[in-house]
Amino acid sequence: MSQEQWDVSSGVGVTALMVAAARALESARDARLIDDPYAAALARAAGAAVPTAESDFDPRFRDAVDYIGLRSRYFDDFFVQAGTEQAVVLASGLDTRAFRLPWPPGVRVFEIDQPKVLAYKDEVLAGENARPNCTRHAIGADLRDDWPAALREAGFDPALRTAWLAEGLLPYLDAATEQRLLHEVTGNSAPGSRIAVEHLVTKQLLDEESVSASQSWGVGLDEIFSHENRPAPDVLLAELGWAVECDELATVAQRYGRELNSEARGLTEVGTLLTAELPAGRT
Repeated sequence: MSQEQWDVSSGVGVTALMVAAARALESARDARLIDDPYAAALARAAGAAVPTAESDFDPRFRDAVDYIGLRSRYFDDFFVQAGTEQAVVLASGLDTRAFRLPWPPGVRVFEIDQPKVLAYKDEVLAGENARPNCTRHAIGADLRDDWPAALREAGFDPALRTAWLAEGLLPYLDAATEQRLLHEVTGNSAPGSRIAVEHLVTKQLLDEESVSASQSWGVGLDEIFSHENRPAPDVLLAELGWAVECDELATVAQRYGRELNSEARGLTEVGTLLTAELPAGRT
């Protein structure tokens, strides 16, 4: 079926620039949780009015830097510790983990996103002389279409253990698409595979202040987040046979020594990060 296409300069694609800007600001902190040497270039190459200092953010976006820093480090550690033969980044956006994480020899990393988003990222990273630390496959596909077929065509082997990541993704999907996506992930996962997921209680974000702040970037959260009631992803994954562990942001912040003291809290109050493993005895 035909689906709407987007790039980093329109619609939900703009959020990729916002996240890259936050990763750049986190990377510039003295007590940084991540080091993304490509984030600033990715955020600015599109010509958007990207903040260059934390003081340029309104309080909600300063809180977002904390959140993106914690989220990025949590998922970095997930991949480093996964011990799987292949990894898949769903809706990869401007993710640079293929280039900045210490992947073991032989690991293949598959990135799935809109073709225009991947083309933008590849062009910017080529200009930065970036080289992946793994065998990287960029797959231009819509997650509302038959993306598993495109993934397999790129060399993905569903018989191998896989580390999956759904970061900055599920809040944008309607309930039916989210459930179908998790079913498809499960159906393409060998026993021992792992998945990491971000869960946001979006209704708590969609207040006037958050919506106003996001509109300064040319996109409104109320326009791109799904408003549907649906089971939380940990419930859906458990029903599909995954063994799930959830971490509240306060717990993650304590683990990494990050004090959450922004004058206005938003994402750090409504986010939950979770990991799950498909039991090895599953058939």
